[in-house]
Amino acid sequence: MLTHRIAIMDDLDNLRALMARAIDHLQTGFLTPEQIAASRHVMGLDTQLIKDGTYFLVESDGVLAGCGGWSYRATLYGGDASVVAREPEVLDPARDAARIRAMYTNPDFARQGIGRRVMQVCEDAARAAGFARTEMMATMAGVPLYRACGYGPIEEVLSAPIDGVRVPLLRMGKTL
Repeated sequence: MLTHRIAIMDDLDNLRALMARAIDHLQTGFLTPEQIAASRHVMGLDTQLIKDGTYFLVESDGVLAGCGGWSYRATLYGGDASVVAREPEVLDPARDAARIRAMYTNPDFARQGIGRRVMQVCEDAARAAGFARTEMMATMAGVPLYRACGYGPIEEVLSAPIDGVRVPLLRMGKTL
């Protein structure tokens, strides 16, 4: 049975382990090995999401199956250790799009509806906070899920070079 809850700081070790596995396993076929290695410096968890109470995890019978969050802050993507600049400014729901952030699925649960469940929880929370739109910076492996959830492309982006390697990303958006 699937359940979801707001993540807490005590979940960090389990969340980071899941993220590492997801990056290693689920990006294969979408990125080169060099891009996968570089993506570890682009992706990751921004613990501000946990502090803000906007990061969720989904469990299947007590096993961490997936995680993801949304944000009312300007940062579009990137984790605590990433090379991406963080923008903690608060967004205006009347004008700005909420951010969907740090979506990861445990590879053991890939293609079992976990990503859709996390997305629905995040979108519902952003809508309840007054946002009418959402945006995200998608990895290539995530694009099929996000398209299936109604997100459309806004802009193709290449990460800053990491050891000479750039990671392809796609900024996507949706009206809630």
